[in-house]
Amino acid sequence: MVKNLSFSYSKMGMYQECPQKYKFRYVHMLPEQPKSYFAFGTALHEVMEYIYNPANAAFPTLAQALDYFEKYWNKTSFEQKGYASAEKELAGYAEGRRIIEAYYAKYAASFFHPLSVEMKSTLEMDGLSLISILDRIDYLGDGKIKILDYKTGKAVPNTPEQLYMYQKIAENSPTVKALVQKQDPAAKELRVGQLSFYHLPTLEEVTFERVPDKEIFTFWQRVLQVADNIRAGKFDPTPGENQCRWCDYRNLCPVFTGKDYDPLGAKTAPRPAAVPPAPEPASEQDALSQKIDRCGALLEEAKHLQQEIIALMRKNHFERHFGKQFKAELSRVEKLEFTDKEKVVELLRTLKLLAKVLVPTQSTVAGLLADASVPAQAKAQLQAFARKTEEEKLNIEKAD
Repeated sequence: MVKNLSFSYSKMGMYQECPQKYKFRYVHMLPEQPKSYFAFGTALHEVMEYIYNPANAAFPTLAQALDYFEKYWNKTSFEQKGYASAEKELAGYAEGRRIIEAYYAKYAASFFHPLSVEMKSTLEMDGLSLISILDRIDYLGDGKIKILDYKTGKAVPNTPEQLYMYQKIAENSPTVKALVQKQDPAAKELRVGQLSFYHLPTLEEVTFERVPDKEIFTFWQRVLQVADNIRAGKFDPTPGENQCRWCDYRNLCPVFTGKDYDPLGAKTAPRPAAVPPAPEPASEQDALSQKIDRCGALLEEAKHLQQEIIALMRKNHFERHFGKQFKAELSRVEKLEFTDKEKVVELLRTLKLLAKVLVPTQSTVAGLLADASVPAQAKAQLQAFARKTEEEKLNIEKAD
């Protein structure tokens, strides 16, 4: 029996953006770099699930929701979230609090329990194993439901194709039908009545009526065509300025390397580049630009390889390991993270230490703890605001 293809709207979107990118992510299983907008969106989705959880008899207060957000936010560092600095992460945290406070000001008096929140399901249909997470389903009565999808980006998507997928899944889902009939035993048929994108930063909702069956059929043919292309191994890259500029796999892509990626590291025969090779430099400035780009690409590839090496050494409980020419050694570096910047700044001002750090970043504040001129009592007060973490550092050098 042939196993159904694991599929979702996000996978379809990645394939349509670039089949080669899909191959790196879902065939070679190479993870993408963390993205701050994903971390920000996930945190707010968690808060919405916490607010509307049907299992809770009472809705949480604003203070409880903010506390929940803070605890979830602080589970990971700014690097793990994909922020470029602690300051940018702090700005993201402040924006999250602002959104939650504004949401409560607008809706707290009219909170109601939806049919479900963050419903995770897998539906087997048409040779696909459809994975979906429906942010919120409201019951409209008479067997009709409303599917609401939270958005946290700069703008709401121009096209509702993601909602097409959700309508198709919901109307064929035994799980959703069971939820409707549990709330309304008289309901004989399940149908989507409304579809919505809800933009949390602006508290604005864009609502669509149920998509006609003819449009769903046309959309579904495109879905099945993408699935057929994936099964057939059609992963030719589709390079373009926008999709290539921010792609995590740029330094592995045959468009830029001129050869197919080999997950085992074996040498591969060069293949024709999908875009014309870079011209010979016409001047020293052009040559310098090319060398900068090449150096940057090599540094990015080295960073990716280091993470793979660390993961393998952890898995095998190695502190040191040797290649034919180089050796790798793990060391652990202790870090202090000051999570409440406002309180730290106020304490530094009280202790008259603010001038010492100029800009109170994580590293400059941590440096005060090693400064002999800072009194021990002041260090102890600062230490109380710090969260101690440990990270592994990889050192690679020529083997003896």
